[in-house]
Amino acid sequence: MIDVTIANFEAEVITASMTTPVLIDFWAPWCGPCKSLGPILEKVELAYNGRFKLVKIDSDQEQQLGAAFGIRSIPTCILMINGQPVDGFQGALPEGKVKEFLDKHLPPAEELPPAEEEAVPEPEDSSPAAVLEKLKAAVANDPSNDNALFDYVRMLLQHGQFDHAKAAFAPAAPKVALVRKFQALQHWLDAIESGAAHADPAGAQAEFDAKISANKRDFESRYALAQLHMGQQRWVPAMDELLEILMRDKAWNEELARKTFVSILEIIEPPKVKVADGQIPPDDPVVATYRRRLSSVVLS
Repeated sequence: MIDVTIANFEAEVITASMTTPVLIDFWAPWCGPCKSLGPILEKVELAYNGRFKLVKIDSDQEQQLGAAFGIRSIPTCILMINGQPVDGFQGALPEGKVKEFLDKHLPPAEELPPAEEEAVPEPEDSSPAAVLEKLKAAVANDPSNDNALFDYVRMLLQHGQFDHAKAAFAPAAPKVALVRKFQALQHWLDAIESGAAHADPAGAQAEFDAKISANKRDFESRYALAQLHMGQQRWVPAMDELLEILMRDKAWNEELARKTFVSILEIIEPPKVKVADGQIPPDDPVVATYRRRLSSVVLS
C-alpha cells in the first residue's frame, strides 16, 4: 500500500497502471467506513500477490485529485488500468465483494501459465489502421449510425487524415445543428482549417499571445488561439482560452466559446465503461475537471 499525493500521482498511479492495475482508495482520517475498508483492502492486496497495486489518497489533503475523479463520498475506490479509470465502487464492502469486484478485471492467477506451456491466442488487431477499417465498414453498412460516423471521423482527425475525414463527414453536414456529436466534429474541422491558414503556427501563436497581453478582452484573438490549439489537439490550453472568454462575456458571438468548449468535451471524452449494478462508472479526470469548471463559470 502506498500513500499518493498530487506530487507522485503520475508515477505511482498513471505510469504504474500501464503494467499493473492500480486500485485507488479515496479516504479520510475521520471516516468510520474508511477505517473498516482500509484493512480489508490491504489484506486483499497481500492475498493477490502483486496482481494489483493498492494506493491510498487522503481526500482532505488532496482535494484536487478528489475533484478530478469526481469523488462525492468516501470511501470510494477507483480501479485504473492502462492510465484510465475502468471501474469503481463506493462504501465499505466486505472482503468477498472486494474480491468479486477485482476478479472482474484481473486475470485469475491460475490462468497465467508460462507462454511455452500453452498456446496464446492471436490478439485482435487493435492497430489504428484495423480500427479505422472496422469503423469505415460500420458506417458503410449503416449510414444512419451517427455514433459509428462520429467515431470514424474523430479517429481520422486524430491521425491527421483531414481530407478523408472531411469527405466522410460531408453527408452528415445537414445534421450539424441537430446532433451535438456532429457539431463537435464541425468545430474541430473549422479549427483545423483555421490553423492551416497560418504558414507559421508558432509565429501565429506568439502574435495572438501579444494581442491578448495588450487587451485581455480581445476575444477574436483568444478564440483564434483556442482554434490553433484545438487544430493541433492541444485540448487543455484550448479550453483554458475559451474559459477566459466565458469569464468575461458568456454571450460573446452567440455563445461560440461555450459551444466550442462543449464540443471539445464531446471529442475528448472516452467511452463509458460498463459496470455492475450499484457501481459508478468512473469519469475521465480531465473531462470531469473541465466540465465542472464550465458549470462554475456559466452558472456564476
